[in-house]
Amino acid sequence: MATASSVIEIPVSADQVWQLVGGFNALPDWLPLIVKSEPSEGGRVRHLKTADGGVVVERLQSFDNVGRTYSYTIEESPFPVSAYLATLQVEALSESSAKVTWSGVFTPATGNTEAAVEALFAGVYSGGLEALRANFPA
Repeated sequence: MATASSVIEIPVSADQVWQLVGGFNALPDWLPLIVKSEPSEGGRVRHLKTADGGVVVERLQSFDNVGRTYSYTIEESPFPVSAYLATLQVEALSESSAKVTWSGVFTPATGNTEAAVEALFAGVYSGGLEALRANFPA
């Protein structure tokens, strides 16, 4: 299995960060790549539309509001992977600083190397977290 992750420190409380990212349907609020998110199945599934018109369908697998973390799988996407499971977690470093970790494990589709898909998702995660931090100017 291939893996990728990115970590960023944001100079606001973990609760402030979680308030923005903690909703499973909140990606368009902070991730420029996602322009639309429509929930279904009582909010357990999100149908995402990317800026370039792509469609991604993700299913919530676990959610812990107190622990400020959730995990999800991809059911449909243009990405060259299967068995995808990702986790987004917000941790308090102090009263005014948070650490956000976005990580995933997945299997490359036939014809794709682990290194290629790891680089793809490492870029998605790091770019996404940079966009998240931009919501909280110092």
